[in-house]
Amino acid sequence: MKRWKRVSLIIGMIVLILIVGILFFVNGYINRSLPEISGEINIEGLHKSVSVTRDEHGVPHINASNAHDLFMAQGFVQAQDRLFQMELSRRQASGTLSEVIGEATIKQDKYFRTLGLRRAAEASLPKYSAEAIQSLQAFADGVNAYMEKAIEENSLPPGFALMGIEPKPWNPIDSLTIGKYMAFDLGGHWERQAFNYYLLNEFPEAKALELFPTYPEDAPTILNEAEPVNVAASFKDAVIPPEFNGSNNWVLSGERTASGYPLLADDPHLGLAAPSIWYQMHLNSPEYQVSGVIFAGIPGIILGHNEDIAWGVTNVGPDVQQLYIEKRNPKQPDEFLFEGEWEQAEVISEPIKVKGEETIDYKVLETRHGPVISEFAEKSGEDVVMSLRWTALDPTTELEAVLEINQASNWKEFEAGLEKFLAPAQNFVFASKEGTIAYKANGRIPIYEDGDDALLPLRGWEQEDEWQGYIPFDELPTTVNPEKGYIATANNKVVSESYPYHISHNWAQPYRYQRIVEMIETKEEHTLDSMKAMQLDVKNLQAVEFLPYMVKVAGNGEDEAEQTALDLLKKWEYQDLHTLPQPLIFHTWMENIEDTLYNETIPKDMQDLFHGMGQTTDELLRDVRNGGSSIWIEEAGGIERVVQESLSVTIEELSTQFGENPQEWSWGEHHAVEFTHPLSSIAMLERFYNPGDPVPVSGSRVTVRAAGYNANGIVNYGASWRYVIDLANPTAADHVVGPGQSGHFRSKWYRDQFDDWVNGGYHTTDMNDYTGDVLKLVP
Repeated sequence: MKRWKRVSLIIGMIVLILIVGILFFVNGYINRSLPEISGEINIEGLHKSVSVTRDEHGVPHINASNAHDLFMAQGFVQAQDRLFQMELSRRQASGTLSEVIGEATIKQDKYFRTLGLRRAAEASLPKYSAEAIQSLQAFADGVNAYMEKAIEENSLPPGFALMGIEPKPWNPIDSLTIGKYMAFDLGGHWERQAFNYYLLNEFPEAKALELFPTYPEDAPTILNEAEPVNVAASFKDAVIPPEFNGSNNWVLSGERTASGYPLLADDPHLGLAAPSIWYQMHLNSPEYQVSGVIFAGIPGIILGHNEDIAWGVTNVGPDVQQLYIEKRNPKQPDEFLFEGEWEQAEVISEPIKVKGEETIDYKVLETRHGPVISEFAEKSGEDVVMSLRWTALDPTTELEAVLEINQASNWKEFEAGLEKFLAPAQNFVFASKEGTIAYKANGRIPIYEDGDDALLPLRGWEQEDEWQGYIPFDELPTTVNPEKGYIATANNKVVSESYPYHISHNWAQPYRYQRIVEMIETKEEHTLDSMKAMQLDVKNLQAVEFLPYMVKVAGNGEDEAEQTALDLLKKWEYQDLHTLPQPLIFHTWMENIEDTLYNETIPKDMQDLFHGMGQTTDELLRDVRNGGSSIWIEEAGGIERVVQESLSVTIEELSTQFGENPQEWSWGEHHAVEFTHPLSSIAMLERFYNPGDPVPVSGSRVTVRAAGYNANGIVNYGASWRYVIDLANPTAADHVVGPGQSGHFRSKWYRDQFDDWVNGGYHTTDMNDYTGDVLKLVP
């Protein structure tokens, strides 16, 4: 027994030593993969030395002697902090995730191969100037310099080791493909066309048209001209961008500011994750002096300011995607009808490599309109398919536009650069230190002879259904120095009925825009502080409009909990604060009204295509409140039943989750943010990539402080970056990038801006005043 005890003790000690050794090895490897932020690094290909100063918030200030070295250093530094994110981004957009993940992402890869973002990027490169291509290549050379160094030193970010992969060299097409993904993420409404088509196939015409974003004057006839496409089956695995992706921006003239110079604010609303979609940088060379943010994997600064001007964007949301129903030749499945003749579609081989499996021999068909997107999941019909015409699949030059506007010093030069920014269409607001404020709804927007055409798929076999070109650049909605002294956008309708061209049927609910205008006009002089307060405002104008009516219709509660909830709502000041119970009750009630109206008749997978559901529901409620009628509401039992039943369901649900006393509930119990990292879903990694519990946060989908959330209550979209600037001092601006600059979980800049994002903090970045760790990059 004593002998066995000694043996066991020895074995235990050996195991402990091994465990400790492994932990030391892993810890050493992880620390070794942190980027070098001081000292000196040799990079072959640089013309002269470059200095990179990372300030206290991890923002790199790059100082170079020429543009080539500037962009090469930018590629190197981005890769230091975000290489794993860049790798996943290019694979997602290119449809090559299965090569490193396995069968779980095959359907997603098929979808992105079908769309052809990378093919579009390849077609775009020849459209770029020699100078822009040189900048793209210098950026790629910088990324590759970091890759080579990290591979040689076994110091790649931990994500590569966890996935068992090694990155392949970067090239300009990778950057352009990520740029094309930016256009994908901001959408273009094909899914709403598919949904409208489904409605007309499944419901009586009057009931179907009631859910259209606008009521067409003439009922569509396309359904009588082709065998119906099975929309639910065709698009069941489609990757649909979040419909709430949008933004706020506004700019004030000096007449409305305390400084006498323009003020500008921008906060793009995109997915919230770790690391952020944005990377903040300051670039300085004889050709460039510009500061702001960029997507990891792309050169230049897409949003920000230089020494003379500042700018920001929101999504216009125009109808730039058009589904076409294509008639297939029964004898030749790769041929489709056009003007009485069969046309050969292009057959594109897109083999999909799958980790641990055989390569899939996947093929994509492209008609004259674009890729056939209705068959990546399964056959959509024997003799008909749906193809996608989309401006972003054409050759475009957004990244050249970015480099040009980075160097602009006035509105004329800035607008000239915008002429090359074709997709996605964006609302650009502009300010200069000279006092000019301006706006342009910029991008390639197709011309429809009849705006109602954009509501449904069109006939692919008829010439008359082809796009009629694009709105001329000089006729895009533009405003310079308006008399009212401000310009604001929040994905709202940007043109009046007198505008001669169709822009979109799918505008955001107007509440954010209305609230921004209300706050601008109720204060005589604005400052940076008031601009920040506006970005953080959580007044809910949807509740202002509908809650009194809903409470009136609900009457007295059926039990004590319902009555308590109604009493609380009557006292509410319409602030979506995380500490209050009222936002939780109101938003859950609105969601249950939608469920009551749609769940029994519209399958969940089809509701995913129902973009603008909230806007449509508001219109139904508005019509009934104003004395009109709604087929959907009547068939759900009438407005009293819809409102009362959805309230009862709401109180029952919330009582089960948060206790029986509504006064003890709070919005933050179901509305919290954590900035989820993609690797945190792997067992045992969550504590590293998502440390701490989700933190309650104020705001909602309809407040200026946008904070959308998933079914679990995790806030997963919102102001991915907040930014304000006073052109009295155009070299400095206030920012917050949630949760931080770095993609490495051990970095001090991985989550150092998390609390500021939640609590409304900002940091100032000044192009002329900064200190921090200095890294020298030398030839």
